[in-house]
Amino acid sequence: MIHVDVTIMGQSYRLACQEGEERPLREAVAYLDDKMCAIRDAGKVRGNDRIAMMASISIAAELLSVKAPRGPLSDFTLSEVRQKIALMHEALDKALAPQEDLF
Repeated sequence: MIHVDVTIMGQSYRLACQEGEERPLREAVAYLDDKMCAIRDAGKVRGNDRIAMMASISIAAELLSVKAPRGPLSDFTLSEVRQKIALMHEALDKALAPQEDLF
């Protein structure tokens, strides 16, 4: 493990990461810092904890709306894929429930 010093909204942090993962970590921190600073600068949200919460919700929403670049699931967002998997689990549970009586 190596330590990486970063700054988020003017606050310094020391983070640990695997060797070779420093660049992606710094990119993630820069992205988070941009989001948090934009929310702070808009002036509608006060308090670092609230700003962090709003930034994390925004990033989570972005992640869930991402689509695969190609392939059989490219027409679906991550959120839609998760919903379809949940429906498949429900269907499997219903189909397999009678089998539990056999054992």
